Amino acid sequence: MADNPKNQFSHVPQRISGLIDLAYNLWWSWNPAVKLVFKQLNPQAWIDSIHNPVKMLSELPEETLVSASKNPQYLLHYDIVMSRFRHELQQKKSWFSENFTFDQHVSIAYLSAEYGLQHSLPIYAGGLGFLSGDHLKECSDLGLPLVAIGFMYSQGYLHQDIDSNGWQENKTEVLDREAAPVTRVMYDHDTPLVARVPFIDPPIYIGVWKVEVGNIPLFLLDTDIKENDPKNRDISNRLYTGDLEQRLKQEIVLGIGGSYILDLLGIRPTIVHLNEGHPAFALLERIRETVADGVNFEEANKRVRETTVFTTHTPVPAGHDRFPHYLMDKYFSNYYSLLGIDRNSFLRLGFAPEDAGGLFNMTAFALKTSTFRNGVSKKHGEVARGMWRGLWPEIPGGEIPISHITNGVHVPTWLDPKMELMLNQYFSPSCPSWMDNHDNTLIWEMIDEIPDAELWAVHMQLKRKLVNRIREHKRRKWGGEGTDPMNVISGGALLDPYTLTLGFARRFSTYKRSDLIFLDVERLKRIVNNSWRPVQIIFAGKAHPSDDDGKRIIQKIYQYAHQQDFSGRIAFVEDYGEQMAQYLVHGVDVWLNNPVPPMEACGTSGMKASLNGVLHLSILDGWWPEGYNEKNGWAFGGATTGTDRDRADADEIYDLLEREVVPLYYTQSEDSVPYKWVKMMKEAIKSNGPRFSARRMVKEYTRRGYVPALKNATKKTG
Repeated sequence: MADNPKNQFSHVPQRISGLIDLAYNLWWSWNPAVKLVFKQLNPQAWIDSIHNPVKMLSELPEETLVSASKNPQYLLHYDIVMSRFRHELQQKKSWFSENFTFDQHVSIAYLSAEYGLQHSLPIYAGGLGFLSGDHLKECSDLGLPLVAIGFMYSQGYLHQDIDSNGWQENKTEVLDREAAPVTRVMYDHDTPLVARVPFIDPPIYIGVWKVEVGNIPLFLLDTDIKENDPKNRDISNRLYTGDLEQRLKQEIVLGIGGSYILDLLGIRPTIVHLNEGHPAFALLERIRETVADGVNFEEANKRVRETTVFTTHTPVPAGHDRFPHYLMDKYFSNYYSLLGIDRNSFLRLGFAPEDAGGLFNMTAFALKTSTFRNGVSKKHGEVARGMWRGLWPEIPGGEIPISHITNGVHVPTWLDPKMELMLNQYFSPSCPSWMDNHDNTLIWEMIDEIPDAELWAVHMQLKRKLVNRIREHKRRKWGGEGTDPMNVISGGALLDPYTLTLGFARRFSTYKRSDLIFLDVERLKRIVNNSWRPVQIIFAGKAHPSDDDGKRIIQKIYQYAHQQDFSGRIAFVEDYGEQMAQYLVHGVDVWLNNPVPPMEACGTSGMKASLNGVLHLSILDGWWPEGYNEKNGWAFGGATTGTDRDRADADEIYDLLEREVVPLYYTQSEDSVPYKWVKMMKEAIKSNGPRFSARRMVKEYTRRGYVPALKNATKKTG
């Protein structure tokens, strides 16, 4: 394995050598026109590389690249793209610089256990990762002085294979670093940076890789290096290991190791933003550094607290990491005194009244050691205040200091390019720079100027693209490695692009109730098999490798998809990932969501679908109580109470489908356009597109979290 993967591109002619830097900066991934500069080199190679320009460039024959370097038409496009790229990286003016001025250089460190950026870099598991990835992209677009820390998961991505019995089998993807947009961080040109996590015994060593996300550097920590013993080499191999001690070591590396690496790189962040509790040990290292400067623990803790932003995503108590005190002693016994406190004082930092005792709670510690704390939707903020009120027993429940900033999605990433072209046509005459201001709700009112038939035609294009993608996947599997014929049927080979299509795609956990719609099987059969108004449902998603209950739900749905009396209208699409997510949120007609409330913290997949005109059919949980306006989709479950609510919720879904959703979709004029349905599509786009964008979200974090924390920091040092 080469330490600098860029060395493999000596065959790229100098005239178009900018393609190398472009391939290694994920800025290209959220700029559709830029992708063409790679695709035009060889369309089939672009497909075969699965839209990975690093892999494609490394495999293209030299004669192809030489030919492109002499093609005037290609060079014109290349020069335009490279001019845009250089301008993006070099521009000094940005939304942040124009709105906020500080007397000194400031920086924000963002720490997260996973990042969903693009499928060529599979270091994510699900929604938390894509939220982090969208956050970085938007910070680049807005010019925030942010640097990010995460993990290089060499075996972190699990592919899903469904066997002939419908059971999920997991296949590990070993990350090919030479085919990924990552470069090794070096001490100098010849020596890879390797550092020991400070003050932790037994010793753990880390290497560092860099990902360029526009103007945002993301540093990935890697323990799979020769300096570590075999057990420690595995620390960064997989996300969210079930081994408790290994999980603790992961979070030590992410928090303490990540902070130390930034220091080695000459980056001492002004403030820190923790995305969930996994990296919270970074706050310990910040306190230790402040104590080392001659400040007592109480003052150091206060300074760190006033310069920390913490986002909690988990409304499920079991989802918060807790470590037994004996493990904390094993790794932190040398650390207590460095903070200027004794063991008991240290362990109290992670005490939560809700715990049985003897545990260090990472979320409780992060909440105590931050000044701005938030949930990720209005409802989740309420849930978080109730969940953690024991940390502030003297404060009334409604005044618990946990706010909310509702998540948003990165519009340039998740808006389909065909949709964007159409919006450009109708938005640009009045607002040429509309995409730069896409969080402005007034701009989206222009959606009403788009002819209904034109919007419907684009939607149908995307729906056919989705169905063709699913069929092609099953055809390739059938013709390649081979598969059970029934797997081809249940995987979507009989889907019809002209049938009303519901999409259900998310992680398969029991609380998400993925099989709720099958509660009354006979009623569902009548709905999907209506001769004049049929319905089909596409399911996708993975269960955690150790979650057998989630796997059994997948198996159950897969077996329903086998049944002939569902007529091939139930499909389970295996190996759900970032690419399939794009197809689904662009191409289905209705996005179905029915978790047990209040266990859905937010639900950004529904935002992505709504942005593209897909109507939401959701329980009133997560973001939907804020997004639903009675004209942009359907809601249920608001009046249901009690612990066993499955029957009531399922009946509401059936009623809505039978009485409203299905009739509305199939009420089409002679030109085959369902005008009332399209009216709701337009309402979904204009009401939710700007309000649930990452641009709105990052601006809110900046104004409410980052800027006050930065002022606290600069006030101390000014």
